[in-house]
Amino acid sequence: MEKLVTLWYGSGAYNLTLGQAAMIVVGMVLLYLAIAKKFEPLLLVPIGFGGILANIPEAGLAISALDQAIEVARPAVLQQMASALAATLDPLAAEETWRATLKALVDDGASPDQLRAAKDVAVNVGYGDGLLYVFYKVAVESGIAPLIIFMGVGAMTDFGPLLANPRTLFLGAAAQFGIFATLFGAVGMSAMGWMDFTLEQSAAIGIIGGADGPTSIYVSSMLAPELLGAIAVAAYAYMALVPMIQPPIMKLLTTKREREITMTQLRPVSKLEKIIFPLALLVLVALFLPDAAPLLGMFCFGNLMRECGVVERLTDTAQNALINIVTIVLGLAVGSKLMAESFLAVETLGIMALGMVAFAIGTSAGILMAKLMNVMSKMPINPLIGAAGVSAVPMAARVANKVGLESNPHNFLLMHAMGPNVAGVIGSAVAAGVMIKYLG
Repeated sequence: MEKLVTLWYGSGAYNLTLGQAAMIVVGMVLLYLAIAKKFEPLLLVPIGFGGILANIPEAGLAISALDQAIEVARPAVLQQMASALAATLDPLAAEETWRATLKALVDDGASPDQLRAAKDVAVNVGYGDGLLYVFYKVAVESGIAPLIIFMGVGAMTDFGPLLANPRTLFLGAAAQFGIFATLFGAVGMSAMGWMDFTLEQSAAIGIIGGADGPTSIYVSSMLAPELLGAIAVAAYAYMALVPMIQPPIMKLLTTKREREITMTQLRPVSKLEKIIFPLALLVLVALFLPDAAPLLGMFCFGNLMRECGVVERLTDTAQNALINIVTIVLGLAVGSKLMAESFLAVETLGIMALGMVAFAIGTSAGILMAKLMNVMSKMPINPLIGAAGVSAVPMAARVANKVGLESNPHNFLLMHAMGPNVAGVIGSAVAAGVMIKYLG
């Protein structure tokens, strides 16, 4: 009977909290959106499943060996860890008070040497780092996974439309206005007491407006790792919702006549131009904004492999096997941050709301920039392609093409929209570099 009682006390059903149950439901919802609705399934499937794993009671898949020991170890082990942390536990206090005291020391008050000694105690009694925790440390905290994904995206990107019509670079740049507008919005909400975001957290939230998942993850891991789960979910959710979010904004800000504008055929772009461009871009970044070099450097390297034509095997690996493996690890690592105690907060709602605002402002800014360029240029630009300046590649370009065909069945804008779409990837990476430079 005693063994049955012990089994029950150690079961997930006994230790499941309301918050963990809610987050398991959130994980299931993400899986439903990915599987049934096809919303960014390559990322939302591993993120959703990782969120479920992270909230299984007593499993400790998303936390370190030290945190696992603090949560579930016997009182004798807690005493040993307190000694390693140079702390004294009140013998009259409840066991939960001991755990809270140790957790506070680990999070804020202990030195690196003390933390190592306490972890040694936890490891010696049989606790180990959770699988998702290891994924996060190796893939996300180091910044490796988003950078490798950026290399794969570069290997799949054709700069031809941008080089054929360099003016569209301004549309991609304008669409990044949503990032900085949202940064100021988050700071304003904190100043008015509605939310409690630091400047670093506000910058990490603002990058959602670039509609670039790897960049959002990279910046948030650098500036606000505690908000990584909410920011990643918001970024990929809004990327998946591009076909629903953008068309109303596009139709609101343009007339039917503007949507019917037919753009001239793009000129052919030589192989030499395509090889020189990533190298020139990298040199400019290295000279003026070194903090953006990790993102744009890997992006340019991937693109150079694609365009040089002499490393087909490497290009194929970057486009397929490598990016797929890293996507699995990255998704599970991001899912590990969907733990109840960090995700179920008022701030999460603020992040989701600000992310939507950032996306809407970025879309609007791209469209308005195209309208302004039409006033100043003799060669007309269909304002719809300005909406593709957010770097949701290639979905934003497809949406611009679809809305254009609704107004003019003979107006194919896809290749024209790929110019600002690719420019948006560059713009979001540059914006990320600016954020990291001044706040990192």
